[in-house]
Formats: sequence, structure tokens, C-alpha cells
Amino acid sequence: MDFSFADAPLDRAEHLRTDSDALARLWPDARVLVLDAKGDAGVDAQGMPPGLDGTAVGKRPASAVFLGLHDGQGWFAVPGVDAPGTLEMSATISLRDAAAQWPVREASAFAQARAVLHWRDRHRYCGACSAPLDYVRAGWLGRCTGCGIEHYPRTDPAVIVAVSDGRRLLLGRQAAWAPGRYSTLAGFVEPGETLEQTVVREVFEESAVRVTGCRYLASQPWPFPASLMLGFLADASPDTPRVNDELEDARWFEAGDIELALRDAHPHLSLSPRLSISRWLIAQWYAQQVGGPPPQQSLSPARAG
Repeated sequence: MDFSFADAPLDRAEHLRTDSDALARLWPDARVLVLDAKGDAGVDAQGMPPGLDGTAVGKRPASAVFLGLHDGQGWFAVPGVDAPGTLEMSATISLRDAAAQWPVREASAFAQARAVLHWRDRHRYCGACSAPLDYVRAGWLGRCTGCGIEHYPRTDPAVIVAVSDGRRLLLGRQAAWAPGRYSTLAGFVEPGETLEQTVVREVFEESAVRVTGCRYLASQPWPFPASLMLGFLADASPDTPRVNDELEDARWFEAGDIELALRDAHPHLSLSPRLSISRWLIAQWYAQQVGGPPPQQSLSPARAG
């Protein structure tokens, strides 16, 4: 996929999460990602993953999360507070920057690590009885020490939609974004709602445009902090967009504008960064319109809002 966090996944080897002996054998030679309190990862002098192994980190802390296997090697994530010295000796990098600089597998593992450690950091107590949670299954299950309820990592499903009236593409912008920055519309799935119903509701709520049909294309983990973006193409009526307090503006764009924006060559329109499924959806819509591949993008860094 031409967006981040979707390729080269680890074998999560779920069956090993309860095998303490196997995890102990994997630890000395394991790849270890160390994340600080902000969710940034330690890097070497070149800004790349430092190649820490379990031996360099020391004894495997109870907070270590088993991420999975690659070619028989274990991968773990550890909070920086439980790996003293590893972050102090190096700089750190955000997940957004790592997506553009790191190898695909390391960036995808970083996304996985950031999501589960964020969940752990913000779910320390039981929501039913307030007792502390005890984390088991190599970090993937929080068991209440009071009432025994089991808590699993939270993932929030959200739809993200390239909406077309058959000729134009609907894009919106938030007030906080850089001038000229537009993106596809998106929103969270509500309880008791299908994905298709979410597409119809969210597009209408944000733009007053009526969706008449949609089809699913692809998904992207989006750990900012814990979403799963479900990408759709949607057909809609050519309604005049009207925004509420969620968006500053929404408008239809012609294919010619989209072509220039995908090349980073439009004087007034910029799109989501290349790490996002949003830009990929826009490129898929454009390719469908012209009956060919998306235009080649420039090699300059994507503009970010």
C-alpha cells in the first residue's frame, strides 16, 4: 500500500503471549523498541531504529509488550521509564516522522507499539470497580485485581471517505490546518451502526451532501492515539456543501485540481501527507476518473498541516 503502517507486519504469534519460557528465550536477541512518555521512539545518530536487543536493555521488565516475530526473532516494546539509559543516550523520533524515514517493518512495528503502550498508560484501573489492572499475556490483557474483569486494548473504528458526484471530489478542511490544506471526510463509527451507515451519516453531518452508495477499499491502523481508518469510495448527489462546527470549509474539486495537488504542484490546494490513507483514497479516485494510474508525485516532502 502507498500509505504507512499497513505493510510488512510482524507475525504476532499470539500463542506465545502466555508462554513465559518462550518469551524468556526470545528476549536476549530480540529487537526492542523503547518509547518515551510522549510515544516517541529512541533513534541512533542517523535517526534510525538503534537496533537495541534484550541484552542491551537488561532484564526484561514486566511492562515489556511482545509485538511478535520476524524470521524467528522476537520484537518487544518497552516504556522508556523501564529501560533506564536507553533514551538518555539517544534522540527520539515521532511516529509521523518515522513513517517517512524508517524501513516499512520498523515503522509498522512502531505504530503497533505506540498504540498498545498508549492504551496501557491510560488504562491502569478498572472502569467497573476502580481497582488496579494487572497486565498479563505479554502486555495484551489487563486483568482487574478487584473484580476480575478483563480489559483488552481499545481500537476505535472510523470511516474515511473519498466522496464523488461522478465528476468532482468532495474535500473538507479544519480551521487548524495550514492554508489550502484539504482532506477526505472522516468520522467515528457509533454503537449499533454499520460502516455503510456511518459513511452516510458522517458525510451528511459534515457537509450536507447525500451519499447514495459506497464501497470499501482498504484500512489503515492510525495510532493517534488508537484508531483504525476504514477507507471508502462513495457516490453522492451533487449537493452544495454546507459545513457545521466540525469543518471550516467543504467543497467540490475538479479532477484537474486533484491531479496538480497529487503532484504537489497546485498553487492553492494541498492534500493529506503521504503517510495517510486519505491521500491514497484521493489518488484512487483520480485514477478511476482518468482510467489510468495516479500521477507521479514530486520527491519534495509532503506539506503538512
